[in-house]
Amino acid sequence: MPGTIVIGATLPLTGAESKTGGRYKQGYELAVEEVNNAGGIDIGGKKVKVELKLLDDTSDQAKAVNLAQRLITSDNVNAFLGTYSTSLVEAQSTVAEQSQIPYVNGGGAATSIYGKGYKWVFGDLAPVENLATTEMEWIDEQQKAGKLPKPAKIAVVWENTSHGEDFRKGIQEFADASGGAYDIVVDESFALNSNDFSAVLNKVEAANADMFMVDAHVPDFITMQRQYLSSGMCNKLVTYGARGTEADAQAALGQEGVNYILSAVWWNSQLGDEGLNKQFIDDYKKKYDAEPEWYQAVSYEAARALFTAMDNADSVDKTKVRDELSSMEMESILPGGKLSFPADKGGQASYPFVVQQNLPDGTSPIIYPADVATGEGVTPNPNCAG
Repeated sequence: MPGTIVIGATLPLTGAESKTGGRYKQGYELAVEEVNNAGGIDIGGKKVKVELKLLDDTSDQAKAVNLAQRLITSDNVNAFLGTYSTSLVEAQSTVAEQSQIPYVNGGGAATSIYGKGYKWVFGDLAPVENLATTEMEWIDEQQKAGKLPKPAKIAVVWENTSHGEDFRKGIQEFADASGGAYDIVVDESFALNSNDFSAVLNKVEAANADMFMVDAHVPDFITMQRQYLSSGMCNKLVTYGARGTEADAQAALGQEGVNYILSAVWWNSQLGDEGLNKQFIDDYKKKYDAEPEWYQAVSYEAARALFTAMDNADSVDKTKVRDELSSMEMESILPGGKLSFPADKGGQASYPFVVQQNLPDGTSPIIYPADVATGEGVTPNPNCAG
């Protein structure tokens, strides 16, 4: 019987992804606080408190791997909560698999992480390919309503990672199946944490694309959008994948600089004002005096899934916890209201995305799917509809 359940984790608390890493830290810490306030996790008829041993991987892949090895072999943690960003999770998950320790993450969405036949790795981010498909479904509705040209010319710009490749694949497959409704006129990748996007932006402008569809993490989104605005470009539709509503972006670019950007995300606080969602939002606001974004929600749910598996297994035995994660379905704040880690998806969760759009009044309503929509989307971009 352990005196304390020790959970290992690393996050990028400094470096390129530090702001997002800080948000994930909030989600993990809130989940730990809640379970401890309830007395801990039931293990063998006794409540056992949880200790989170969280280290800074500095947004560095090698460090994320080395720290994970240290936590597992030297600190003897009972289980692991993964880091943030696909490249770091992809590297770190290999350590967990080799060490045979349950590894639950809310920070890696690329299908490549879950396509290796691993048995110890679980992720609560639905695939990025689905993100792109969901955006295209809303776009297709707008095109059929006569609000976008047919065929529509798409510029696809994607970060040169498996995350970006999944985004590109979702758009490409939708376009291929559209019977000529969409024409990809630019297909360009870029390196993470780039400083100069002028070459790719020039190609987009020269191609006279109707839609500018980008997959980027927050630092690249802000840098690219700043250069896009200063170049005077304007497209009928702009998306940066999952990015667009971040407070950091609004602060850096101004409200006008982010108006009408479309994004699709894994969670939105507008999903409900009752049940688990209400509890999470209320608890988060009480602790941090702010509104949670999807980053805190998915990290919170990753931790909650791990704690639920331990509780259900009535044990911290690694194999028992792994088996419980593989088979369980739990009530969740995520879209669809359920969370599981299907074996046929390699342990990657699958659920609907929500599409949102920034409006000039500072709101970002959910605009798709219709059954959870809180507002109407706007297309084409009123600033360049002509």
